Amino acid sequence: MSQESINEQPRNIAVLSPRLANQIAAGEVVERPASVVKELIENSLDAGATRIEIEIEQGGVKLIRVRDNGRGIPQDDLALALARHATSKVYSLDELEALGSLGFRGEALASVASVSRLTLTSKPANQSEAWQVQSHGRDMATELAPAAHTDGTTVEVRDLFFNTPARRKFLRTEKTEFNHLEEVVKRQALSRFDVAFSLRHNNRTIHSLRAAHTQAEQQRRIAQLLKPEFMTNALVVETERAGLRMTGWVGLPTFSRSMPDMQYFFVNGRVVKDKVIGHAVKQAYRDVLYHGRHPCFVLFLELDSSGVDVNVHPTKHEVRFRDQRLVHDFLFSQLHRALADVRPENDVGSSFDNPMTAPPQPRVSGLEAGEFRGQNHLDMRPSGSGPMVDASASGTSSLGVSEQVSFYQQLQQPGSEAGAANAGFTPQPQLPQSETPDMPPLGFAVAQLHGIYILSESEQGLIIVDMHAAHERITYERMKQQYDHQGVQAQPLLVPLALSVSEKEADAAEEFSALLQQFGLELQRSGPEKMTVRQVPVYLQQADVEPLVRSVLADVIQHETSDAIQAHRNEILSTMACHGSVRANRRLTVPEMNALLRDMERTERSGQCNHGRPTWTQLTQSELDKLFLRGR
Repeated sequence: MSQESINEQPRNIAVLSPRLANQIAAGEVVERPASVVKELIENSLDAGATRIEIEIEQGGVKLIRVRDNGRGIPQDDLALALARHATSKVYSLDELEALGSLGFRGEALASVASVSRLTLTSKPANQSEAWQVQSHGRDMATELAPAAHTDGTTVEVRDLFFNTPARRKFLRTEKTEFNHLEEVVKRQALSRFDVAFSLRHNNRTIHSLRAAHTQAEQQRRIAQLLKPEFMTNALVVETERAGLRMTGWVGLPTFSRSMPDMQYFFVNGRVVKDKVIGHAVKQAYRDVLYHGRHPCFVLFLELDSSGVDVNVHPTKHEVRFRDQRLVHDFLFSQLHRALADVRPENDVGSSFDNPMTAPPQPRVSGLEAGEFRGQNHLDMRPSGSGPMVDASASGTSSLGVSEQVSFYQQLQQPGSEAGAANAGFTPQPQLPQSETPDMPPLGFAVAQLHGIYILSESEQGLIIVDMHAAHERITYERMKQQYDHQGVQAQPLLVPLALSVSEKEADAAEEFSALLQQFGLELQRSGPEKMTVRQVPVYLQQADVEPLVRSVLADVIQHETSDAIQAHRNEILSTMACHGSVRANRRLTVPEMNALLRDMERTERSGQCNHGRPTWTQLTQSELDKLFLRGR
């Protein structure tokens, strides 16, 4: 009889056999060997284990053995542990809503046993001898026998999917399956620093992690599991508000990845991937991360268990927050503030002291020579004879350290001659105190290279600053602050500028004229395809007005409605700041270069430009010595 004729015949309803029901459930819980390891480690953690050992053969297909020193399972409960919907972790709906354990569905061991040859050996501390139960798939029959075992539990899973060949053929290569499995171990090891983990594959030790109780030990574990470079480029986060507490480490925007493969977020100790969390983190990095790149972080969120529902997905990878807006705003605001508070005095010379790893390589800017090749030449005076402009060639005599310190102090005084030397910069609050009063964090400018980079001598060594990227961030942050308080301050043009534009651009300028004035632009339509620019933002008075106006109108046309323009106001301000920043090949005087360095030190997010590119990098004295083999 054909399959079509069978489907046409009415069939009686029947209860599925335990074996088939478990194999169907296994399809949800046991996707690959990594899924088995995840469930077994979670059981060990729920049992109070402080040491977990994982042994793997052939990527987990031949053997998975997880041994722990937890509370163990009593003899009378061993066989029941392999039954469906059998668990000791939740007994009522109230307990489910206030769940504190990782596993609770009571399906994991039953599902694994239905598609493998499983042996469960356990001994509670108050039991004189250990007992063992075995299951070989098929009819789920179990065999109970005494065994030799120390306090704790060992689960041995052999020949995964031996009785479901269709599932087995969809497994990838041994290396791929082990990579997935190792990632599961990494997540669990990051979630519980107080537990020791070891992982062996084909009789070779991959990870051997001791319990980490101090912050230094925790950072060492992260460096072992991820990369030492992550810890050298990470900020410590610890904040609490409205019943929510977040701790952990977030990578600097300059340390980003092409894939989101170094992102670990834990809610009450459970690793999760949640859209609310992902969006909040993405928004926090929006202004400082290069497009197409992904941030790195290891973060822990703690909240009342009644405020989060973990029972929304069979694999428990997703959660649902009862107050999603509260969680989103908390994560965004705290991460946004942590990234904004990074100043050169915090970042310069910071390093992670990890004797177990090789010294990190110096961070590079990632900016290639010639990046500004297509930009206008805005040289205000004749350039020097060579590509490097020395202090003596920039209109100011060369200064010693003591003279530089004196000049630096003058720069901080509003209205001083030195401070007025750079008309593009406005007086700012007093700088924070640095460790060495004589030397600010970014040091003092000594030269300009190729009309693009500022070379500065600092306490640690040599600092190289991309002047356009740095000034772009400074201008952008100032315009954002102005916009939030009173709208961008504008300055009338002495001679209004007449522009020929398209009819669409003129229509947009006329329709959103009031909104454009909030951005400091006053545009007046003087014909079907004519427009007059009457005022521009104060910070952009040195900018080339025509490309600035055309870029802003392009953004306005793209967003179409006033609500969308307001929602994307940072993008428009970023565009304006880019046009108003010092350009490549602009020769700066020493006072101008030093004023730019001082503004960087007091500006939020000054380590990256508006597009996420780094604004500065450094070579320490020791790194310079190594380049020239000094001290050998």
